[in-house]
Amino acid sequence: MDIFFFISSVSTVVLAVLASILLFYLIKAGKNLYILSEALKGGFKESEEFIAELRERLEDNMVFRLFFPPARRKKNKDKK
Repeated sequence: MDIFFFISSVSTVVLAVLASILLFYLIKAGKNLYILSEALKGGFKESEEFIAELRERLEDNMVFRLFFPPARRKKNKDKK
C-alpha cells in the first residue's frame, strides 16, 4: 500500500512541474504575441496616413482629374 502512495505522489509532482513549465512557455508566447500585435497596429496607422496623403495628391493631380472627373467622384462618395 505504501508503494502506491509513493508512486502517485511522485507522478503528481512530475505532472505539476510539467504543467508549470508549459504554463511558463504559454505566458511567454502570449507576451510576444501582444508585443507583435502592438507593433502591427502602429504600422497600420502609419500606412493609413500614407494612403490618405497619397489619395489627396492623386485627387489634386491633373491627369487623375482628366480620367476621373470630380462629378463621378462625388457620386461614388454618395453611394458609400
